[in-house]
Amino acid sequence: MARTKAVDYEEKREAILQSAAKLFADVGYDRSSMSQLAEVCGVSKALLYHYYSGKDSLLYDVIGAHLKDLCQTVEAADRPDAPAEERLHLLISALLEAYREADHEHKVQINEMKHLPADQQEALKDLERRLVACFAKAVLGVNPHLAGRLLKPVTMSLFGMLNWHYMWFRPSGEISREEYARIASRLIIDGARGLT
Repeated sequence: MARTKAVDYEEKREAILQSAAKLFADVGYDRSSMSQLAEVCGVSKALLYHYYSGKDSLLYDVIGAHLKDLCQTVEAADRPDAPAEERLHLLISALLEAYREADHEHKVQINEMKHLPADQQEALKDLERRLVACFAKAVLGVNPHLAGRLLKPVTMSLFGMLNWHYMWFRPSGEISREEYARIASRLIIDGARGLT
């Protein structure tokens, strides 16, 4: 008889994903074991296997849940009818807010996806492309002349600024998350408008 799901199954699964993300970010996916994962998750190895068949499925879910959350947050914040500058700023602010408390997941996405099979990587890259496409539309609104070969480099330059902010940004630092969103917005808007 198949084991039924506990009432708090999703809560436990979410806690496991957060603990696994921290371990993968701190020591690396290849240096992590299911025993270590069970220990940091505060569960038995048997219970961990009830949720995940192996650390590869855990890695896939850590990255997948993170990317789905980013896509949903950004898409909910998008206002195609807003003035171009405001629309881009809203997206940047939403992404930076979604990154709050997600440094481990973000680091795992950037550094550890390569350990997954090609088909799983492709599924996750589809989510990344969905996120990039949302920003590309907003960047294009700032300067329609970017259509073609310049749109991707400008959009990816924006992601470079946002994706690596976790390396230096500190909530208690001299600049707030919202201030950084304004700086990034201004840099991209002014820079994009200067390109033809």
